Amino acid sequence: MICHYVVQSGDTVFRIARHQGTNVIALYSLNPQLMEQGYVYPGQVLQIPPPAVSLYVIQAGDTTLFELACRLAISLESLVAANPQVDPDKLPIGQTIVLPHNKKTSIIQTNSEYGYKELIEDLELLSKRYPFLQMGSIGSSVLGRSIPVIRLGNGPKQLHYNGAFHANEWITTLLLMKFIEEYAEVYRSGNLFRGRDIQKIFEQSSLWIVPMVNPDGVELVHVGAMPDNPYYEFLLKWNFGCLDFSGWKSNIRGVDLNDQFPAGWERERDRREVTGPGPRDYTSTAPLSEPEAKAMADFTNEHDFRLVIAFHTQGQEIYWNYGDMEPPEAEQLAKRLAKVSRYRAVKLQGSDAGYKDWFIQQFRRPGFTVETGFGVNPLPLSQFRSMYDEVIGIMLEGLVI
Repeated sequence: MICHYVVQSGDTVFRIARHQGTNVIALYSLNPQLMEQGYVYPGQVLQIPPPAVSLYVIQAGDTTLFELACRLAISLESLVAANPQVDPDKLPIGQTIVLPHNKKTSIIQTNSEYGYKELIEDLELLSKRYPFLQMGSIGSSVLGRSIPVIRLGNGPKQLHYNGAFHANEWITTLLLMKFIEEYAEVYRSGNLFRGRDIQKIFEQSSLWIVPMVNPDGVELVHVGAMPDNPYYEFLLKWNFGCLDFSGWKSNIRGVDLNDQFPAGWERERDRREVTGPGPRDYTSTAPLSEPEAKAMADFTNEHDFRLVIAFHTQGQEIYWNYGDMEPPEAEQLAKRLAKVSRYRAVKLQGSDAGYKDWFIQQFRRPGFTVETGFGVNPLPLSQFRSMYDEVIGIMLEGLVI
């Protein structure tokens, strides 16, 4: 039986489908107006098709719906919604419950858009399935969203990867999250990870991953500017009156976070010639003015990173230098990364104020910007599988450099 759903703040078509146990195609077929809108809006009433379901009998050891959702990698919201008569904290052995159709073995799903809400939900599920993962926060965004960090391994050699400095490059978050899940599963099972001994790597190195540096910007790309956003009027002005924010690169204050670091910042400001907030390329009035950039700098200063890699899109290139301050081995290391990914190692000129630039200047150690994929940002999810197959080599090679 078709039911109705009232859109809530922060919803997207993908999120509604995920939590209602259906798919985007079915939603669009019942709600053709969505094809033209771009975004859904709070208060909208949508028709929801009946979910496909299966049944599950509670076994010894099944304690709560939350635990079951984590173990079976099912959205807790959809599990609770499918079982309104069930006490979520008391599951008698032998009781039959309904499993929504989105039961899956993998937590990280790569066939739908990925925002901050998905990131937080998936990190909670990953922490339950893989308790050896260490999770924390490096700070908060302008709007107070925590910026998560995940540590893989407990060895003395410290490394760092990050993604989604730019809001419309959110697919880099998905690349890193899929890597985290696969790494964790291989470590738990004791298998090799594409020929690599992860058990050994886990003991030798500590990889710190910040999968989404710019959570406010990513949410703006997915949800759009809504009246409850404190920057609503400014955002419409900065986006030239356009309601489509899918191409937005900046943070919520219209600052490009990868032009925020004290490494030739003045040169980059003058080169950009962008005098105020907007979708891209505004450096702000001073380096590290934005809490996200400041959090990244503080986090980096607190660790002894042997190497850092910032994942961006697009171009299938690896940038490895900055102002001749990179260490002598940087070019050869870049060529190693290029070999395992089929990307080009490029000596970049005429670019300053990026995270990689600052790291090289500050620590004189290898720092890389990897431009994943090819095309026009935001890259489509149809590219994800080929992108992942390319960058997985870089992610693994970085662990053994």
